[in-house]
Amino acid sequence: MAGPDFEKPIIELEKKIQELRSFILDKKIDLSPEVKKLEDKLVHLRKDVYSNLTPWQKVQLARHPLRPYTLDYISMIMTDFVELHGDRLFSDDKAMICGLAKVDKKKVMVIGHQKGRDTKENLKRNFGCAHPEGYRKALRVMQMAEEFQLPVIVFIDTPGAYPGIGAEERGQSHAIALNLREMMCINVPIMAIVIGEGGSGGALGVGVADRVAVLENSYYSVISPEGCAAILWKDGAKASLAAEVLKLTGPDLLKMGLIDEVIPEPMGGAHRDAQKIGQSVKETILRNFNELEALDRDQLLKLRYAKFRCMGVTV
Repeated sequence: MAGPDFEKPIIELEKKIQELRSFILDKKIDLSPEVKKLEDKLVHLRKDVYSNLTPWQKVQLARHPLRPYTLDYISMIMTDFVELHGDRLFSDDKAMICGLAKVDKKKVMVIGHQKGRDTKENLKRNFGCAHPEGYRKALRVMQMAEEFQLPVIVFIDTPGAYPGIGAEERGQSHAIALNLREMMCINVPIMAIVIGEGGSGGALGVGVADRVAVLENSYYSVISPEGCAAILWKDGAKASLAAEVLKLTGPDLLKMGLIDEVIPEPMGGAHRDAQKIGQSVKETILRNFNELEALDRDQLLKLRYAKFRCMGVTV
């Protein structure tokens, strides 16, 4: 699968190294000094590229086709996963994964957007864009988590809620608005992690949480850079400029108080070492739940309400 354009020199050099290694094995010739030179060059090239990423390049990494998705994190860091289906009103939205699981021995409810790896799966998953029944399903299982006093983990990875006519006819805006209101009152700890794209109301519809973390190369924004560019400058080609002014990356979001922490990624992005980022996500979840579970329920809800009421307020 093709990655961002800025990664092409790295990919080409990796390919050359692999070809040289194959040649050495095939011909049984010792070319280890040449391999070492190329590997050193690759290390420096990766450092130069990935240490100076622009906001737009981070958006491209957030959309990388090999990046771990919700089901990948579930399989890496959770056990005993049982998926729950349907909103009890219309259908089961495949773009929104919901279920019961364990992180270590801690029982949790997990919710997350799910994209596909190929065209067939993306059509099944609506490219990670949930319909109103997806948001209703998410709310149903959060209310179930409240009933059984289970903490909730939310993995956010969507360009936005599904924008089709059918979704609007079935109450897309109402479903998201209802989630915003009801999540403010769910009296169990909620932890949200943006693992890829965090686009608009599609992300916020399951993002009202006590703690919100963003992976280093993910983004969280009211609109996509392309959409912003099309509105402000009538030119989608200015997406890179829009990404810069939107302040949608982890460090800017943290500085503005819109998120609680940034989770570092392996050099080159989460897809370069899925197990490592999985372990970091797991540690973040357990640490935050340990802190949140120490609060009584009234205090938990008051702090959650205050957190969102303070956003956008300048002193």
